[in-house]
Amino acid sequence: MTSHFGEWLDLAMFIALCVLVLLGFPVSFTLAGTALIFGLLGLAMHVFDADFLGVFPNRIFGVMTNEVLIAVPLFIFMGIMLERSKVAEELLDTMGQLFGRLRGGLGISVSVVGALLAASTGIVGATVVTMGLLSLPTMLRRGYDPKLACGSIAAAGTLGQIIPPSIVLVVLGDQISNAHQEAQRLLGNFSPEPVGVGDLFAGALIPGLGLVALYILYQIVLAFVQPSASPAIPRDESMQSGNMTGRVMHALVAPLVLIVSVLGSILVGIATPTEAAGVGAIGATLLAGHRLAEGRPLPVYTAAFSLVAVIILTTFVDMRVTRSHISAFEYVSTGFAVLLCLGILWGLLVALARVFRNEMLVPVMRTTARLSSMIFVIIIGAQLFSLVFRGLGGDEMVHQFLSGIPGGGLGAMVVVMALMFVMGFFLDTIEILFIVVPIVGPALLKFGFDPIWLGIMIAVNLQTSFLTPPLGYALFYLRSVAPPEVTTMHIYRGVIPFVIMQLMMLVILSYFPALATWLPHVVFR
Repeated sequence: MTSHFGEWLDLAMFIALCVLVLLGFPVSFTLAGTALIFGLLGLAMHVFDADFLGVFPNRIFGVMTNEVLIAVPLFIFMGIMLERSKVAEELLDTMGQLFGRLRGGLGISVSVVGALLAASTGIVGATVVTMGLLSLPTMLRRGYDPKLACGSIAAAGTLGQIIPPSIVLVVLGDQISNAHQEAQRLLGNFSPEPVGVGDLFAGALIPGLGLVALYILYQIVLAFVQPSASPAIPRDESMQSGNMTGRVMHALVAPLVLIVSVLGSILVGIATPTEAAGVGAIGATLLAGHRLAEGRPLPVYTAAFSLVAVIILTTFVDMRVTRSHISAFEYVSTGFAVLLCLGILWGLLVALARVFRNEMLVPVMRTTARLSSMIFVIIIGAQLFSLVFRGLGGDEMVHQFLSGIPGGGLGAMVVVMALMFVMGFFLDTIEILFIVVPIVGPALLKFGFDPIWLGIMIAVNLQTSFLTPPLGYALFYLRSVAPPEVTTMHIYRGVIPFVIMQLMMLVILSYFPALATWLPHVVFR
């Protein structure tokens, strides 16, 4: 009897975790607590080897020394700093006036700004709330259908989950990499082709921009089919043409340079995602410092120029000073690089002083520390859960279950996607990635799926879950800042067309995997 019950401990462990999370217990402590309880039960029933727990300290050390995960707090800092420096507010205002003369123009501007904010902040909740506060009242005042306005804002806000550099993609890239290596070991391949965060960044670029294109196309078609739902701003109320170019340049140039610097350095191969995240954090700080004192731009301009020059210089010149032979040109280049670093330091210190005096730095640091610690505590809890689950034979149970589903790999993929979609109603994306991907990832990858394609499919699926009524997180974020005249049904009905478009993207990706795999293989292979 004990042995028979022990075979079901792994399933009972997963069910207990889901029940406890739904009851409102913190996910991080629930992961660790559930693992300890069922590990002790397994020991008592002689179906669990305590040596599995002996690996746990090594797992924690591996997390601490994982250079990829260092990018998480850096990208969080970058996103929060840009949000607090009013970059989003200026982008929304400027793009609204630029496109507002067109029917559907405000909706188009929301989609464009959503993509830009996704590429610069990557924090879904902050993006939805910011756009809801700034754009929703304006769209309603201009006569937009409340359903269309709510749907546009909620959908654009969730782009931060799929458009790189996204925190979700950083975490997913690390998890997919581990799952891919384990699957290849099980298949007898002990030197698999590496898969990293950069691959997922490149793989997500085309699907992410494709979603933006679908959103904009929907806005254009609806503006012609139903003009009253998205009227144009009267010409005399829009931006004067003489002032338009200057304001657009002021709002767009700095964020675009930052996005290109961060994402471009990864795709070109100049920097790793972690190094690019450091560049992004410095760039966001410089941009915030510049916006707070635009009349004194010299320190920030010097730092920005020096940062770009250092990146270019280190790309073409070997700066290692411990080599036995160093040419005169390399000596001069190294000295010049030192001067450039001093220029970066000067501008950064000035920007930090400005941000601190305006009472922005402390809240940004606190929020960064809180979100980062939450993610890393979940990582540690998930590591313990994964060890106990595997010690109880859970990985073999999952593989047998998925292998027995009709349709082979495709059937298993559909079931896993459906499970993650439903879990997205109750859990945050980060939590789902650490709970589900380590369990089902190796089993799915053993069917021969491309790990990059699988990662992008998971990301788009969770983004869709984030937006789907009645329990999508983005809907609650928007509801919390929506005016009283906007009802919950307005939000629910408004997002349905955008959910359909995201499901369309999932279908397109399933039929054309090259949309996710082509760019990574061109850039990194």
